Amino acid sequence: MTLSLKDLGWSSFFDRQLDTDSGPDSGPDSGPDSGLTGFRIAEVHRDRLTGLSPDGSRDLILHGGQSTGDYAVGDWVLAEPAGRIARLLDRQTLLSRRAAGTDARVQLIAANVDTLYVVSSCNADFNQARLERYLALAHEAGSFAVIVLTKADLAAEPGDYERKARKIAGHTPVLAVDAFDPAHLARVAEWCGPGQTAALLGSSGVGKSTLRNGLVGDHAETKAIREDDARGRHTTTSRALRRMGNGGWLIDTPGMRALRLHGAESGIDGLFDDVTALAAECRFADCSHQAEPGCAVQVAITAETLDPDRLRRWQKLRRENARNSETLAEARARDKDFGRMIRTVMRDKKGQKGF
Repeated sequence: MTLSLKDLGWSSFFDRQLDTDSGPDSGPDSGPDSGLTGFRIAEVHRDRLTGLSPDGSRDLILHGGQSTGDYAVGDWVLAEPAGRIARLLDRQTLLSRRAAGTDARVQLIAANVDTLYVVSSCNADFNQARLERYLALAHEAGSFAVIVLTKADLAAEPGDYERKARKIAGHTPVLAVDAFDPAHLARVAEWCGPGQTAALLGSSGVGKSTLRNGLVGDHAETKAIREDDARGRHTTTSRALRRMGNGGWLIDTPGMRALRLHGAESGIDGLFDDVTALAAECRFADCSHQAEPGCAVQVAITAETLDPDRLRRWQKLRRENARNSETLAEARARDKDFGRMIRTVMRDKKGQKGF
């Protein structure tokens, strides 16, 4: 089956980036960009990229000094006939996270994602704070979020999980599904039509691989979960772009033990718009929402119109985001200042003992 650029997800957003005078929707095969072929990045490996074009798939060659880490599954690039990448086109949306541990680098998750399926399950893995973290990422990226609660067929009361998810989701759709039921899969697929791109995001063991298998008609390996905490081992170990049965595209991502947000202040505030609206009414602009006079947030908590746990989760995400948004130089400077402070305190203690 031959796929057009539009089938692969090409749109006027990418057309406008071409150096061409040939008019809209001409594609990269005309104008000054003629001779270059548009490829959608389908796989990112440590040493190579795989791209899709109307002519099929092929491995692509990086420019000198570039790393595959500079690209994300879902990216659009223009490549020369030999397969060397000439240009990376601007992204319409980008999902990324701060690297794990003390690393200050940013890791790209997926690009040009229209719909983000935030996946959890109707068991002990369900975690409202984790869902909020994923939803904040979707808000910041500009992707439309859909919460998918898997294993609804195994839960005694799946409606309880739906109600908990809706409590934090706002207008975000919430679907409780059995990933083996074709009718349920069709409900999920409705949110990503032909030529659109979706991504699966969630922790290990929530059923992402089973959901992916049903949506793309694939048979990727699935693994059992531990009974004590409903956690599973990683099944998906790399990201790949796969075509769904309805003509949409799906990016499966490895299960994430931690999603460290960065540069996501607007996404966090958008998700917690009820809290930010109250904070704007506080008497003092730098109100900490603890015991200051004229604090609209504390008034709402006293009136029981705002859950104090929701305030704490908003504050926690904002603090974490600010810390993770530091550059490597800023992080090193902060650690250096902290180390200097510790040495000063220890020196003073030794001096007091000597005295």
